[in-house]
Order: sequence, then structure tokens, then C-alpha cells
Amino acid sequence: MAYNDLSAQYQHLKKEIDAGIAAVIEHTQFISGPQVEELEQALCRYTGRRYCVTVSSGTAALLMALMALGIGPGDAVFVPDFTFFATSEAVSLLGAEPVFCDVLADTFNLDPESLRAQVRRAKKAGRLKPRAVIAVDLYGLPADYPAIEAVCREEGLILIEDAAQGFGGELAGRKACGFGKLSCTSFFPAKPLGCYGDGGAVFTDEEPLYRLLCSLRVHGKGADKYENIRLGLNARLDTLQAAVLLPKLAAFDAENETRNRAAALYSSLLAGSAFSPPGVPAGYRSSWAQYTVRAGSEEERAAARSRLEAAEIPTMVYYPVPLHLQKAYAGLGGKAGDCPVAERLCKTVFSLPMHGYLAPEAVRQVAAALLRR
Repeated sequence: MAYNDLSAQYQHLKKEIDAGIAAVIEHTQFISGPQVEELEQALCRYTGRRYCVTVSSGTAALLMALMALGIGPGDAVFVPDFTFFATSEAVSLLGAEPVFCDVLADTFNLDPESLRAQVRRAKKAGRLKPRAVIAVDLYGLPADYPAIEAVCREEGLILIEDAAQGFGGELAGRKACGFGKLSCTSFFPAKPLGCYGDGGAVFTDEEPLYRLLCSLRVHGKGADKYENIRLGLNARLDTLQAAVLLPKLAAFDAENETRNRAAALYSSLLAGSAFSPPGVPAGYRSSWAQYTVRAGSEEERAAARSRLEAAEIPTMVYYPVPLHLQKAYAGLGGKAGDCPVAERLCKTVFSLPMHGYLAPEAVRQVAAALLRR
């Protein structure tokens, strides 16, 4: 059994994907070809955003969003402690300091009360200037934006949505990538909308930010790429990747329905068991980048994963180490107990097979193997 069956997706979309790739090879506009602009317009229509700038990776998207806001040394950017390293890494690369906030045990997303406490603690200490919050849509579920936006208004912070895993999720009818002053996503192959390499996008509703992002994407260009008016990056999305993403975006809603049906079946089969299904609050919809359950302990997780491995069912652990305990951040003085929920999740969560072509029979097979004693 495949954890994320990209081969099944390719076979389903083979004709369209092959034709898209062939068209790029035929016209040879491998950089900034017409498919890139076509994809950006389609992504705007899907998310409801006014502007989209496709880029070379989800990490580049985060970095450019922070650069566009002028984040730098002396600034504090508040991030959830339980997420992939890139969320905080982009902050650190610009000389700013990530401040780690705890998460909610049921949704795995940023805890608004922990955020509020950390912002006020930083203001009281006075060492850093609180500037922004990066809220992550972990595993495909949008964060609690109403509560997070309220904290940002109260404390004078800019909100960035990290929807690297969240594309296709919804909150009260609003699509993921539609929250915050800027939002970012990733097209890494394993994501709900993934290309055949690295890729990403930044979204905004503000034209000045859009024009700044377009400049940053190509070495800080001005009127053309040989006029450089600021420091920027080489962060363009390849035309070939745009050509792969266009048919995948057209098929995305159907695949998302399959993921949601599979998740609902998983949750039904695991209800009342020793493995807690992920929470999806009323009014939310996940795109299920991962279907992640919680075991009762680290030992129970290890035993469950061993049972599944014996049945040739792959699992993954996202993520085994909270950000504040990563070696790269040893200099910030983080210690065990700083973010207890995140630390507990790192020891107990594991993710089951999930993709847009996962059959109900496969879900039942996974659940049966997991619950077998």
C-alpha cells in the first residue's frame, strides 16, 4: 500500500499532464512561460485572492512574504511550536527571532491563548519588537483565524497564513490561502496540490505588496530583470511545474472529496478506540494533507506503527521534535516544558495513508490492522 499514491493520480491525469509537459517542451519557454500566468490566475479564482505570485518552493514563499513586510533583526515573529522547520527557518534567515507558541491538542493548530500570552511576554521583556504571526494550517485544517485575527488586532501584529499543507481547506466558506495580509502555500509533491518537484505561491489582496513580491521573485528587479532596485531572490516557479499543476488543480476538488470521505471513514472506524482521530470543528473543512491520530503514549505509538509495518502499511510521524527543542534553536534557550501540548504531540502522533485516490477498502484494511491486538 502506498502512503500517498502519486502513481495512481498520474495514471488518472496522464493524458492532461503529458500534454501539458509536451506543450512546454514544444514552445521552450521554460522560465516564466504562459502556463505560469495561467496557473496564477486559476489559483486566484480558486482561493478568492486578488493576486498570486508563484515561486520556487513553499519556503521561498514564506521568506518572500516576510521580506515584503520588512521583517528583520530585532523583530519577533510568533509561530506554532508544532510544525515543519521551514515556518520558523524563514524568520531566522532574515535575522528576526521566532517566538514559539503552543498548539491545541485536538486540531494541532496554533493556540490563540498561548499566542496572546507570548506576545504580552515579549512586549514586557522589551528585547524584541513584536511584528507578525505566522499561523499554520497543519495537516490541511485551517487555523482558528477568527481568534488569531482578534489577537493580531489587539496587539498590532501582521498575520501571515502558512497554508503549505492547507490548500483546499475551508473555514466558514473561506478557502485556505485567503487569510492574513499575505498567505503562502507549497506545491511539494506530497501536498494536496503538488507538482513534480518544488514549488509554491504567495497570495495577497494588496496591489503594492503584489508588485513588491514580483520584484523580489526575480532578484529585486525593476522595469526589467537587468534593473535591480532591491535585493531579492531567484524564486520563480518553472513553467514545467505550472503545466503539471494546471490539470491537477482542475481535478483537485474531486480528489479532495475522496480525501474527506476517507477521513470520515477512518474517524468512524477509530471512534472509541485507543487512537484519537483528528478534530475538525464545526464550520471547518480539511484538505487532509495528512490523516494524523494520537496514541496514548510513545510506547503505544511505536507498537501500533510496528503492527502496521508488519501488515505492509506505511506510516509517518509529523513531527518528532518541537521547534523550540530543535538543535538549530539551542541558542534561544528553549527547554522541555515550554510548550507541553506540542511536546506531547511529538511523542504520540502518527499519520496513516491518505491521498485523493484512497479506496474505502484500503481505509478499512488500515483501521483493521491498527486495531488488531
